[in-house]
Amino acid sequence: MDAPYEKERMIAELAVQRASLLTKRILADIDKGALDKSDRTPVTVGDFGAQALMIGAIHHNFPEDSFIGEETAAALRENEQLRSRVWDLVSTTHLQEKELDERLGSIGSAEEMMDTIDLGNHPGGRKGRIWILDPIDGTATFMRNQQYAVCLALIVDGEQKVGVIGCPNLDLSTGKISEENADNAGNGQMLSAIKGRGAIIRPLGHAGLQPSKPIERHEDISSDPKSLDFVESGNSKSVDLEFHRKVAEKLGAPWPGTDMWSSQMRYIAMAVGGGDIMLRFYSKKGHKSYVWDHAGGFLIFEESGGKVTDLDGKPIDFGAGRRFENNSEMVAAPEKAQPRILQLVNDMFRA
Repeated sequence: MDAPYEKERMIAELAVQRASLLTKRILADIDKGALDKSDRTPVTVGDFGAQALMIGAIHHNFPEDSFIGEETAAALRENEQLRSRVWDLVSTTHLQEKELDERLGSIGSAEEMMDTIDLGNHPGGRKGRIWILDPIDGTATFMRNQQYAVCLALIVDGEQKVGVIGCPNLDLSTGKISEENADNAGNGQMLSAIKGRGAIIRPLGHAGLQPSKPIERHEDISSDPKSLDFVESGNSKSVDLEFHRKVAEKLGAPWPGTDMWSSQMRYIAMAVGGGDIMLRFYSKKGHKSYVWDHAGGFLIFEESGGKVTDLDGKPIDFGAGRRFENNSEMVAAPEKAQPRILQLVNDMFRA
């Protein structure tokens, strides 16, 4: 008998792999200068297409499950040219292994594609099985063919159980993740986790799943402050970068450290050893993040040895709806170090 949630992870990995291939096709078009600009933007085309493929695959295999997705099909219903472009991508993107592609099901028409995208309108909550997806996390960097993530996670009764993140431009050959060090020639990497069973990483491919290896758990962070790596989004307007800088300064750590635009890629950077600490303190008081900016990557980070809480030390509540209504600020670090980082941040924030 399969271990709990193993089937869900496998289907999710295949779905993310196929959706990632769709996004790579768009990047190839951008490189060739062949993308029709009347399609609004490439990221819009990619978001719609990737969301349709992922929801379609999960719905085919788990028809009773619900979905929270970032996109709706409203723009496709209003714009025939945009709809045709997305449908062309969705209807022609397949895994090379036919049997596996068929296992993910197919979408029969543009109308069915739009209905599939709109399955992502669920309000969320604490009951049942809900898949949360962000078809392309990292809009600006996707447009520049840098780092971005294709994200899918299963929440059961408000708790993360499965997380899969496709990183189509992730190159680990240098041991350091950056926007510039992108795997433009290959297919990148895919990371996944099941709650309580650790995290794994495997190359993204064109057919079946490639061999995986476990992600080593990061037990602690260096006692040398100068070696600490803060994972930041240096161009963000929504986070309080000045406060983040002061925390790093208090620790004696360099700042900024790893600069990554995509929220999900920041979790991935920490999971694979490319960062130590991530703070999310917002410029606007009371700001609440969307769950799809965190679901999946959050679980992978935790299963690779990390811990994330809000400022009060409470767990992040994925059952509160489409936003984290019961949490605001976040402090993420390796599990053994997180409580002392949290205490320092509290002392500074409440001073």
